[in-house]
Amino acid sequence: MFSQTGLFLCNEGTFTRAIGCAERAHIARERVLGADHPDTLTVRNNLAYVYNSAGDPNRAIPLYEATLVDRERVLGGDHPDTLTARNHLATAYYVAGDLARAIPLYESSLADRERVLGVDHPDTLTSRNDLAHAHYVAGDLARAIPRYEATLADRERVLGVDHLHTLKSRNNLANAYQKTGDLSRAVSLHEATLADRERVLGVDHPDTLRSRNNLAHAYQAAGDLGRAIPLHEQTLADRERVLGADHPDTLESRNNLATSYHQAGDLARATQLFEVTLASFERVLGVDHPDTLTVRNNLAYVYNSAGDPNRAIPLYEATLVDRERVLGGDHPDTLTSRNNLASAYQAAGDLGRAIPLYEATVADCERILGADHPVTKVVRANLSALG
Repeated sequence: MFSQTGLFLCNEGTFTRAIGCAERAHIARERVLGADHPDTLTVRNNLAYVYNSAGDPNRAIPLYEATLVDRERVLGGDHPDTLTARNHLATAYYVAGDLARAIPLYESSLADRERVLGVDHPDTLTSRNDLAHAHYVAGDLARAIPRYEATLADRERVLGVDHLHTLKSRNNLANAYQKTGDLSRAVSLHEATLADRERVLGVDHPDTLRSRNNLAHAYQAAGDLGRAIPLHEQTLADRERVLGADHPDTLESRNNLATSYHQAGDLARATQLFEVTLASFERVLGVDHPDTLTVRNNLAYVYNSAGDPNRAIPLYEATLVDRERVLGGDHPDTLTSRNNLASAYQAAGDLGRAIPLYEATVADCERILGADHPVTKVVRANLSALG
């Protein structure tokens, strides 16, 4: 009971209560059934899932690793629950930014599911989607997009065009098109996915609201702020009404609306909304949550854009320190923070600190992400612009 309640609260974005329920369920199940009972292993997996969803991979990963070892020993390497544990562990590595471990584990998990469950099993298709997403996050769009396209075709054939997972695949493919700069295809696919989700799920379903948010983001990427800003504002209002003011999706909408104000040059509204949003993220998700650190980075960016390096630099420095501590020095977000701090030093005329930081960051990006990753290209361009 506690375990299912924990999962429900987790999906509602109430992470503190979710963790409490999931931890109590794990203790109770282990005491009553024993550490190796399949139900205990399921509850342990659920606890790791809650930790991971709450943005705490440092607690999720060891628990997923232990659960995988125990399921392999108790249930066998090919049991469906063992295969699920393997895929979940890969996802935890991905959330932690450790793509070097996530991608090979996703690949082996996919191969195992294809062999054991078959190529058309829904879990196999989930593994295929997850691997595509890992390639997407790694900036390897040449591999991500064909995988997304193949997974979408398979889900349409196996599950049907209106299945939740099929609609999710369509959304993911639209995001990938957007990432490559193919905004015409991205916008068209986002518009079609939104229409389908409104028809299948209803206008207030969380997935429908997510599609509306993504479409607004695509309009924003295309520079069509006349359509992006009203849609962001509508989505925020709908998420506040449907999900509540403190739901993580609602907080995401607030951050996205602030970003669109910034892009439109309305720095006063952007700054005010980012400051309010940051306070909400810190209160709801905690000061160390990766999303909180993202909003803090965004606020520093607005300060820098407004020509206020005295507020931007300390906030960038603090965010970098926190990302190194929480996510690790090699996480893509940490590398982005390093680039942003170098940019703030540059804006302040402090090239003595900007250039060495750009140089070190380029070297780290090439080592960790590869020479063709979008983040690597941005940092290299920033350094080249200094001559």
